[in-house]
Amino acid sequence: MRVDDAAEAIGRIFCPHNLTPVEHSARDFFALHNCADFDGFSINYVAYGGAVSINPGCLDRFFLLQIPLHGWASVRTASGEVTTGPARTASLLSPTIPTDMTWREDCAQLILLLDRRLVEHRAAALGGTAVRPVEFDPAVGLDGPLGQALAARIEQLVALAERLGPRKQLPAVTAADWREAFLDALLNGQRHSLSAAIDTFNGRGETQPAALKRVREHLETRATEPIDLAELAGVAGTGIRALQLGFRRHFGTTISDMLLDIRLAQLNARLKTARPGERIVDIAFDLGFTHLSRMASAYRAKFGETPKATLRRPG
Repeated sequence: MRVDDAAEAIGRIFCPHNLTPVEHSARDFFALHNCADFDGFSINYVAYGGAVSINPGCLDRFFLLQIPLHGWASVRTASGEVTTGPARTASLLSPTIPTDMTWREDCAQLILLLDRRLVEHRAAALGGTAVRPVEFDPAVGLDGPLGQALAARIEQLVALAERLGPRKQLPAVTAADWREAFLDALLNGQRHSLSAAIDTFNGRGETQPAALKRVREHLETRATEPIDLAELAGVAGTGIRALQLGFRRHFGTTISDMLLDIRLAQLNARLKTARPGERIVDIAFDLGFTHLSRMASAYRAKFGETPKATLRRPG
């Protein structure tokens, strides 16, 4: 395959990019690419012969986790340079950070592609913030717990894709489980631009005042009840306006949006343990949801699947 043909073919899966053999590697050049595409993510095997320079710029639509199998790569981003190699270091590319790479010594990598929208919406839900760009630390140590877990999961996904073959689709529930596993591992295990917001929202941040912690705990224990701002201000020991500003400053969200997130988490737990015959509408009303279509939309944004999909999944 010619260099231009390889760049065009692989660019159709990822994004348009410049591909150039370096250090007189044109005679050694080859390109291999296999892809298994699922709902919101894909697993890819990419290998180049010799040494090649790859300049995709900003990825725009997706995140890429690149796990080296052979050779090594130098990955340069605005936040620093990462040298990757098998069993040592992987790279995690964010869509808003310009990137260029050099793959050397017949480098081959397993590449997990995750849809940008999935990652950003989940990060916003975890951190109690508005949806915004997420930018990861680009270096993932493969000798640590996170790297080892990700590598093992990706190997399992490769084996599953090979068993399915090119004509079979992954069941929707199974695809949702895989998405959930990758989103949870990356957003809670790898440092990124919303890590501090997630830590604070989940009570792990040191800067979270005790008064706000008390209010959040109060919301969790009485999530099915309507919001009473005067009562919440009393729990915090402050005025209503000060409480609202405190939520904005320390949680990055409003009191009502935090209550929505708590109710969605409780709905998810109830659906997973629902008895035969229980209906989504009844559980939702018990938890204080009165507008079912808005609830369903918010639930899908937070968990990546519909309430019905969660209810039908075997326990």
